[in-house]
Amino acid sequence: MNKYSILLLAVMVALLPACNKKKINELERELALKSQQADQLDKQLQTIQATNASLLDRLADLSVINKAGAESIQQSLENINRQYSFIENLTTKIQEKDSLNLVLVMNLKRSLADISEDDLQIEVRGGMVHVSISDKMLFRSGSYALGSQAKNILGKLAAVINQHDDLQIMVEGHTDNVPMHNDCMQDNWDLSAMRATSVVRALQLNYYVAPDRLTASGRSEYVPKADNSTASGRAENRRTEIIIMPRLDQYFKLLESPELAD
Repeated sequence: MNKYSILLLAVMVALLPACNKKKINELERELALKSQQADQLDKQLQTIQATNASLLDRLADLSVINKAGAESIQQSLENINRQYSFIENLTTKIQEKDSLNLVLVMNLKRSLADISEDDLQIEVRGGMVHVSISDKMLFRSGSYALGSQAKNILGKLAAVINQHDDLQIMVEGHTDNVPMHNDCMQDNWDLSAMRATSVVRALQLNYYVAPDRLTASGRSEYVPKADNSTASGRAENRRTEIIIMPRLDQYFKLLESPELAD
């Protein structure tokens, strides 16, 4: 019952005959009860209105949060797409490099087919082509001067290398563990470095490999392929390795991750 009904009831009570006091008392009690109920309903209405206002405020906050969340999700998706593109491009480049290495190995083996496998091995290790040549095919014993067979081997090797001018060549000299010392060399470090330098110099001057593609490196006795305790092991360790690899600046650039949004 609303306030208008209560007011109407009060008017009716006022108009009743004075003699009907019992009825008047009942109506007065009913009027007081209805008035109390009306006050309670007013309080409930105020509570509901306050709750609704609070809910509206929370909904407004949620809309802001949802907007920020949507922006964060969009940013994350863009980062994922960048990473996916990077991985896809890297996979493609690796496949291209693997294909190039296969072509290099095939061409080198075909060009150097007349040399025994005991004296020359060609393989792919660590994503790079390694050509390992025994010391007797390139040098006189205990010397860093190139021998007569070196011209044939290095000429054929350079012909293949010059077909791929985007690749770098590192020449590594390796020795056994027998100490080396004479007027020109102090130890195996000197021997390995000077042999590597002799090969690099020949590739540049005699076979026209661009010098900015070449690196000479002496490894001495410290990267053996076999046990130095036997004559055959020592012979296997005395070698020159020619490593054909991508340009390092291009390689590192390829590995750079894409910039991600904050």
